[in-house]
Formats: sequence, structure tokens, C-alpha cells
Amino acid sequence: MREQDAESRPSTSRRTVGFAGLLRRWSGCAAVLLVLGVALVVLGRLVQLPGWGDVFGTDTKDRSGPALLKSIQDMHRYEGAVGNFQVVVDLEKDARFLPSSIRGTRTLYVASGSVRAYVDLGGIGQNSVSVNEDRTAATLRLPHARLAEPALDPKRSYAVSKQRGLLDRLGDLFSDNPADERAVHVLAADHIGAAAEESDLALRAERNTTSMLQGLLRALGFQQVTVTYI
Repeated sequence: MREQDAESRPSTSRRTVGFAGLLRRWSGCAAVLLVLGVALVVLGRLVQLPGWGDVFGTDTKDRSGPALLKSIQDMHRYEGAVGNFQVVVDLEKDARFLPSSIRGTRTLYVASGSVRAYVDLGGIGQNSVSVNEDRTAATLRLPHARLAEPALDPKRSYAVSKQRGLLDRLGDLFSDNPADERAVHVLAADHIGAAAEESDLALRAERNTTSMLQGLLRALGFQQVTVTYI
């Protein structure tokens, strides 16, 4: 029995050595392939060989579904003016008792958007229009112009820089939307809306609406057209 055990040991050790050698060969091949891949990427970036520029590039595919119509609204208003605005948003969020390098974000964002000023003509009734007997003079009483909600232009808006703490970077790894910038967009829209309120956009919309209505009614034979805003 001892002789049989002694004879079986070399075969087992040989199998173990052979398996270990096979693993070393596969590890060596994988390492060589990895080095070759990295070398090709670096070479393609530095040398720009013909035909190699797009080998490691990225392809963009639009797999979006068709746009769905949610609702239709009839518009009874005349847009007399539109203002284009740009604002630089510097939004910083810090955590208490922690340095910004550990927890906190700071985003520098250039936002471009527009605000439309309009006069609502849907509520005009018989009491809002007065015409003399010979139909040569007309008086219109309209509501003051209003400002629509600011509309950001994604093609002209962009993030200049975004700094994040270590914990925020780790959190982005497990987030479904790591580049969420909704807070920046809301703040940008608020600033643009406030700037539109301080401008003469509504007043200009009223002047342009008055010119439009005067030209329209004079073409119909009215000689005197008066537009007031209440």
C-alpha cells in the first residue's frame, strides 16, 4: 500500500504543476493583450494613423420613440414682443461641518433663454369695443400685457464647470441621473424671469399690439382707433 501511495503522489503533483503552468500562460497572454490594446489606443491618439481614427471612437444612435401629443390648447393672444436673456448661474451647495472637498457641489452654468410678452385677446367682449355711429372711430379696451414662462434654450446653454466632493462623486456612481442639473435650470429660469419683469418687455408688447390693431382697423375703414389697457 505504501508503494502504491508513493507511486500516485508524483502524478498528482505533476497535474498540479501542469494546471498552475496553464494558468500562468493564460495570465501572461491576457497581460500581453491588455498592453497591446492600451498601446494601440495611445498610438492612435498620438500618431493619428490613417484609418485608425474611428476604431476606438464612439457611435451615437438615436433610439428615442416618437413624440406623443399630450394636449392642444387654443391660443387667443397676440405676442407683441420677445426678449432674449443670458445669465451666469453660480450654484453652490455645502454640507455643515464638512469641507467642500468631502461633501458639496458647485456648478457654474451659462443659461440662455427667452421670455415672450403677450396680450390676451380671448376675454374681449362687446363691452370692450366701442364704435361710433358712422363707424369711423373705434375704441378698444384690452388687458395689460403679460409675460410667459421663461424658456431655456439648450443649444445655447452649457455648464462651464462642476465641482463635486468625494461623497457626491461616490453617490453619482449609484445614481440613475448623475448629471442632474434641474436645480440649476430652475434657478436660471427664475433669474431670467426676474430680468424680464424689470425690463420694458411688457410695455413694448402693448405698443406693438396697439400698432397691429390700428393698422388692421384702419384697413377696414376706421379713421381713428384708440387702444387703452386696463
